[in-house]
Amino acid sequence: MQSSPHTTHEYDVIIIGAGAAGLMCAIAAGQRGRKVLVLDHANKVGKKILMSGGGRCNFTNLYATAENYFSANPHFCKSALKRYTPYDFLALVEQHQIEYVEKDAGQLFCKNSSRDILQMLLAECARAGVKIKARCSIKKISKQDQFLLATTDGQYSAESLVVATGGLSIPTLGATGFGYAIAKQFGINVLATHASLVPFVLQKKWQEKLAGLSGLSTEVSVCCNNESVSGGLLFTHKGLSGPAILQISSYWKPGDFILIDLLPGFNLLGYLQEQRRLHPKMELKNILSSQLPKRLALRLCEIWSLDRPINQFSEKQLSDMAHRFHHWKLYPESTEGYKTAEVTLGGVDTDELSSKTMVAKKQPGLYFIGEVVDVTGQLGGFNFQWAWASAQAAGLQV
Repeated sequence: MQSSPHTTHEYDVIIIGAGAAGLMCAIAAGQRGRKVLVLDHANKVGKKILMSGGGRCNFTNLYATAENYFSANPHFCKSALKRYTPYDFLALVEQHQIEYVEKDAGQLFCKNSSRDILQMLLAECARAGVKIKARCSIKKISKQDQFLLATTDGQYSAESLVVATGGLSIPTLGATGFGYAIAKQFGINVLATHASLVPFVLQKKWQEKLAGLSGLSTEVSVCCNNESVSGGLLFTHKGLSGPAILQISSYWKPGDFILIDLLPGFNLLGYLQEQRRLHPKMELKNILSSQLPKRLALRLCEIWSLDRPINQFSEKQLSDMAHRFHHWKLYPESTEGYKTAEVTLGGVDTDELSSKTMVAKKQPGLYFIGEVVDVTGQLGGFNFQWAWASAQAAGLQV
């Protein structure tokens, strides 16, 4: 028997967003005996979980601390991260017998598929009696004694409303600014947002100069605004990507330059001086090809007019050239924006929220968790850990 379109379905807690933070919060609340409903406008839940980590889901980082996060208030995330640690989430993963592997610096990935993490969360939701509705868009939210939601699937009410809508990153997976709109509706400040963990687009002249290098990767160190990151650099059709570039993008603003050390920790000048003594007639491009990917060495020698035997370079020219390879200065034209950004910098102002419970100070019963909040992790599983920790903080309170 179908309910009347005017029937209001009552819950204790309604969570908007069935991603990592939303599902985790639902589990914590449901385990406390709360009647929980999770709503998501997408056709499937957990899409960002499924695509993360190249389909393997970098679900946490064993070394997550407040130092790994960007926020207008760098202390805000400490409370939640301290109370729900990477080892707490790992215990849940092991309880479900999900195989995982540790990569660089504490990054944990599923051995098989991201789907293992999503299935684990959905199984825990089912066990806690959580109801999940996909393909459900919210038309209006109002608040009297309770929060009242008018949706494409009927009316729902709850005393607690949790916003776990994520940021603006990857709109093809359903990302919108809806969470920020809810905050503004209730008079809660939202800080300016920017795409983060995102590839750079280079100026047209550099795109043309580097044409043919797309798909090539190399280990580098990159600096921007006195911050330095080491890791892989990947050349793309439009510019630069790879872990080191994604990481440094969080420090970059339009107009800034980046410095790329193509041979970090290597004394290129000393090596060139030695090679000039041992192989004076050898072409510089061939000498550099022994230390750099050959295509990259050849292209940069061509761009910088270095295409001649090493004995034709003076000592100063060798020094200048070594400096250029260690300090390649580029001015990115832009980033690729939200369409490929892994996360969103900025968001709901942490000054408006309780760091212990994630509740809005001005609006009892309204909570914000995960990426929608102005807490953004570095690359390497930190954003998932913030999702789990902030969700747990709210889930134990709602």
